Amino acid sequence: MLLAVDVGNTNSKFALFDGEALVAQWRLRTDGKRTADEYAVWISQLMKLKGFEMNRVRGAIIASVVPAVLFNLRRLCQSYFNVEPLVVGEPDVNLGVKVLIDRPQDAGADRLVDAIAGFTKYGGPLIVIDFGSGTTFEVVDRDGNFRGGAIAPGIELSIEAFYLMTARLPRIRVERPPEVIGKTTVVAMQSGIFWGYVGLIESLVSRIQAEFGEPMKVIATGGLASIFVAETKVIQAIEPDLTLYGLLEIWRRNRPPA
Repeated sequence: MLLAVDVGNTNSKFALFDGEALVAQWRLRTDGKRTADEYAVWISQLMKLKGFEMNRVRGAIIASVVPAVLFNLRRLCQSYFNVEPLVVGEPDVNLGVKVLIDRPQDAGADRLVDAIAGFTKYGGPLIVIDFGSGTTFEVVDRDGNFRGGAIAPGIELSIEAFYLMTARLPRIRVERPPEVIGKTTVVAMQSGIFWGYVGLIESLVSRIQAEFGEPMKVIATGGLASIFVAETKVIQAIEPDLTLYGLLEIWRRNRPPA
């Protein structure tokens, strides 16, 4: 079995693959101070609840946008799973694609993994929209190479800033408002956030396609993708576990011969 770990700024996903099948996944708040022992206690109990033993794990791969967690996640894999993890972004990990941006070393691991996973399933040219802590737009060419993209503040981040930086505005949930012209403060805020992000999605996709100069498929991932897909025609598919399958694909490209 393969342990795949996707570390985001807010949450981290831990997943188990049995061959090609995603058989379990769990979410944990990202914390740079969490020790390898704490990770081990947490994941061992969850694996047992699903009927999996830790000694069934034969490999591990990690993608992280939070450098502070890498040391203890690596120790988790070494000490408790007895494997040396692949870490996306390290020089010895072959992505199988070119990173065609001005500073390839600056490309976030999550963006590269999404690009690889999207191309593996859908081909290119392609735009992958990831609704995470940031809303990212990844551009992949017809050869699968990462060509850059756009990064906007995440929806929940924007809502939290709204709440923290104003004296009277409440904290709201991300949802489609009952009307565009809000007649209460909450509905007005929901309208601005929701329809504002629909406009952001459609505008950026249109501008990316115009600049790229070719028709492009558009797919989305991330927890909030399903909220928006019904309200815009530019997104053709949702892939909730895209990043995890991207880690599986990178593992395939790097795993030792049997």
